[in-house]
Amino acid sequence: MSSTALTLVTSGNARTRTAGDRLEMLTALISAPSFGPLLRDDVIQMPPDHPVYGWECVVAGCVRSRDTFGGYCAGHRRQWQDMRQSGSTIVDFLRVAEPLQALMRRDGQPCQICPHAQAIGPHGLCYLHAKNFASWRAYRRGKGQLDAIEHYLAAQCPYPAFGQCRIPTCPREGVEWIGLCFTHFTLYVRSKRPGGAHRVRNWGRRPPDGSRTVEIAYDDEPAFLRWCSSQYQFGRMDGQVSLLGLHPLVRAEIKWGLHRHSTKAVEGAHWPLLFVQNLATECREQDITSLVDLDLERCKAHTRKIAKQMLRDLRLVYFSRQDTRNAGFIETGHYGIQFPDTATEFDLLPVTQRWLRDLLWDCLDLRLTADPPRSAAPLRRMTRGCAELSAYLEGQAPEGGHSPQLLTRDHMVAFIADQRHRASRALPTLAIQCGTPRGPQKSRQVTAGTAAQVFTGARQILRTALETGACERLGLDRGFIVALPYGRAPRGRRRKPFSDEVARALAAEDNLQKLDEMDYEDRGLRDIWEALVVTGRRCGEVIKLRLDCIDRHNNLPMLWHDQTKVGNLDAAIRISERLYQRIRRRQEKTVNRFIQSHGHPPTENARRDLALFTRRSANRSGHNSVSYPWFRSLFSNWVSSLGIAHSVAHQARHTLATNLIKNGANLTHVKRYLGQVSEAMAEHYVHLANTDPRLEQALQAIWVTGPGSSEPGLLLSSGRPMTPEEAAGLAIDLARTSTPADGGFCAFQPVINGDSCPWNLNCHNCDKFVLSGADLLYWHRKREQWHAMAERAPDSTTADFLHDIFEPTARAIAGLEKALDAVGLLNDALSLDLRRPQDYFGRVWATAFPAQKLSRRESEEGQITP
Repeated sequence: MSSTALTLVTSGNARTRTAGDRLEMLTALISAPSFGPLLRDDVIQMPPDHPVYGWECVVAGCVRSRDTFGGYCAGHRRQWQDMRQSGSTIVDFLRVAEPLQALMRRDGQPCQICPHAQAIGPHGLCYLHAKNFASWRAYRRGKGQLDAIEHYLAAQCPYPAFGQCRIPTCPREGVEWIGLCFTHFTLYVRSKRPGGAHRVRNWGRRPPDGSRTVEIAYDDEPAFLRWCSSQYQFGRMDGQVSLLGLHPLVRAEIKWGLHRHSTKAVEGAHWPLLFVQNLATECREQDITSLVDLDLERCKAHTRKIAKQMLRDLRLVYFSRQDTRNAGFIETGHYGIQFPDTATEFDLLPVTQRWLRDLLWDCLDLRLTADPPRSAAPLRRMTRGCAELSAYLEGQAPEGGHSPQLLTRDHMVAFIADQRHRASRALPTLAIQCGTPRGPQKSRQVTAGTAAQVFTGARQILRTALETGACERLGLDRGFIVALPYGRAPRGRRRKPFSDEVARALAAEDNLQKLDEMDYEDRGLRDIWEALVVTGRRCGEVIKLRLDCIDRHNNLPMLWHDQTKVGNLDAAIRISERLYQRIRRRQEKTVNRFIQSHGHPPTENARRDLALFTRRSANRSGHNSVSYPWFRSLFSNWVSSLGIAHSVAHQARHTLATNLIKNGANLTHVKRYLGQVSEAMAEHYVHLANTDPRLEQALQAIWVTGPGSSEPGLLLSSGRPMTPEEAAGLAIDLARTSTPADGGFCAFQPVINGDSCPWNLNCHNCDKFVLSGADLLYWHRKREQWHAMAERAPDSTTADFLHDIFEPTARAIAGLEKALDAVGLLNDALSLDLRRPQDYFGRVWATAFPAQKLSRRESEEGQITP
């Protein structure tokens, strides 16, 4: 939205808050106790250690000014660059860095000779006395005399006061006879002294008190005065900003903008005072009376950014929430909402029909008040839908659509047909524009997806008007509203897992080194990619990791992250030791970067909010992570340089889900590990060749071999589909052909008939022992018991021995889970805890397929599938 929108309701008889005196409003705000007292003067002097506008070098004890964007002065910056090239860390540099003294005095001490002048040199002398002392010492040395400064001081008299610099915008004192400060006098000499200003040579002997005024002569006084009026205040590196020479309203607006920026969260963009002074200079050159009138195209990049942010803050002051309705925009700041990486205002002016724009504003206002969305996408969809409908009505409807009483169902049907025609021909849109701030705006192509969004957005606005009765007040035909359909976007293709060739290329060490080289600032590009591959997390979940995101529990490396998409915060998953050590190294780099910026290690409270992958700009406290567009752009360039098929990082999530299924996990496991909202979403991420995994499992029998068999957990049926008739012929009533045992059932017929067990009831090592769904939780508890015993083992050898003993049983449990899930009984089995009499009549265990018959059947076909 352009800054000219601020002037839309300043004229006329509209009884709005912006129709009053803006200067009076800002003056009242600046006089409030909450306003920073440092910002009230027209000449702002910031302390060196200001938390937002500090300008002193961060090296302890150094009093020199820091670079514009860095934290060190020029001298320490060169030292740090030399040490970094030699392999030293920032910690090593800060340990040996020595503070530097200021090149010019800033302590405000007076000259030893002229009490009214400020000392600027190392000897405590004003500009003229320091200049004369240098000449006097050189003269004495030429004669072989090394007199001390005391001899010079004894023979000098004070100079008169030269007053304030004659440049109207300069707040500094004059240091030379013609009344210019040191900087402007130097510039005056370089400009070849326009107007020929000089001191009258017969000025006479100076009295000791320096009270006699200075007489100045000019060759052309008007030329000298024109030169003075054309000069501006140079940006200084000592924390001073001069607002002299500005219109009172501009001064108040800049002060308010500086105050608002200093009270915001510390993650905001850095505003060097040098650029603030440049903004003031630009306002003087353009001779504006308000920041609203500033031509931003004439400003430099950083000055333009500061001006835009000040205009956003002023928009909240100049416009009330109701004022924005007449002005043609809506400001989310009025609702206390700031969407991430999105401007706070939504421009509604592309909707040219006032009745439609008011309906849009009312709907957005209702949504932001009652149920604010998580992102700006729903608001943007409604705005674009109305803009496209407005552009069509402007060209095709009677009176350009400005009279809603003239609109009928036929007009809406024609609009729908036009959008579908444009989508089928890939024609440009009517109103939706795209482009960059530096590039020209151009129309997008209409696709089936964009057309669906237009229908959905416009339909939501019109349906809301229908429900609230606004359409009746406008006289809008009901048929015009109900004719607009709900936009159904075409379902896109699923991401595929990485092929073997692509996976090898993306994991090759040489290629990963190229990825590292693309991250020239070392923000963690490769670390993010390896974490995505190993964990299968969403890109945003890895990019936004906090500093203390890893830990060890029971000697197992764990990763803590937020699954904000499903509302699961502080979720923990186990990770590999390789990834754990890589994140540890990234933590050290992040901490070192924090020390480089702040001069001290982060506190415990700061570590909780510190990002692991910190971005460079607008991140003073280190809370902001690198952006997803940054990662996506570099990752895409890396993939293109490898000469492989087009791939995106999100395919790593699909690849991991597919590999989990291939290695024995079920959809419930995939859902829990990947943080899915449902098994249907987990199934969306699972890809297996030639067959659907759930269908493949559903065609397998429920029975699996027990832990005592030669192949524990073996599914005793082939992958060939079985007809319902064949399954019905094999199914038997388990209650009459088995007997309960510890953790399962015995299928040995003599034991079922009442005879004694020939193996002394060693069921768990018997190949006649089978498992059912009613025993699943029993074996889950046994597995947890064995794992607990192994974790408490005195050494790793004993732990490995216990794991090996329980390995056959673990395989049997995994096979039972697969089989139960295949026939849709897994959830029922997980709901059983103890056997009750009524459970013996349930489908979970009462009906099944005998393992021997299934095995004999598959043996005859020769297609037994392990």
